[in-house]
Amino acid sequence: MHLEIVSHEKRIYEGEVALVQLPGAMGSFEILKNHAPLVAVLEEGKVKIIDSDRNLFYVDIPGGVVHVEDNRITVMTNG
Repeated sequence: MHLEIVSHEKRIYEGEVALVQLPGAMGSFEILKNHAPLVAVLEEGKVKIIDSDRNLFYVDIPGGVVHVEDNRITVMTNG
């Protein structure tokens, strides 16, 4: 899957990932390969990323929106 995390100022993260865990408005949720299309509101919190090499990263976001379709995940943050 391809993940991109962007703000209106810059690209925060871009790369191939195996798993993404996001701080949703209704609670944390994960996205794996072949996830159904989705648009969701995100709260302030940490995005957990496991990349294609199985490295673990965390990215703090101030909230935003995620769009998932065709194994492409785009997180647009508020800050």
